[in-house]
Amino acid sequence: MNLLKKIQNWGDHHHPKWLDFFRMALGIILIWKGIAFALNLEAFNNLMHGAMLGTAISISLLAHLIIVLHIIGGLAIALGTHTRLFSLLNLPVLIGAVFFINLSQNIFRPYSEFWFSVIVLLGLICFLIEGNGILSIENQRKLSV
Repeated sequence: MNLLKKIQNWGDHHHPKWLDFFRMALGIILIWKGIAFALNLEAFNNLMHGAMLGTAISISLLAHLIIVLHIIGGLAIALGTHTRLFSLLNLPVLIGAVFFINLSQNIFRPYSEFWFSVIVLLGLICFLIEGNGILSIENQRKLSV
């Protein structure tokens, strides 16, 4: 636990302002991908079509969990509240996207989602360490108290 506090303290004191704009963009990207995922549930319906009942329910729950994590987590990350928590919660989704979904496709084709997912994954890891930053709701609350 002491190591975690040291990492958190270091991240709070070494945070450039341009990283806050990257955090906001990352949050907006997560919201956008969550909405796009919700609008494209037809791919999950195709997966569930030939599956047994237990597998279909699991796929449906996973799809809805991903949508909620992306939208709520993206909003929290963009606003700068509970950034480390929502970065941690979104990490398994992005690891799955990078290694199981996008890596199995041709990553060198034009407009590949693989590199986009890798950048988002690295951003989540960065903000898991760095935290909110100067331009955040939590920082404004600390200053007003």
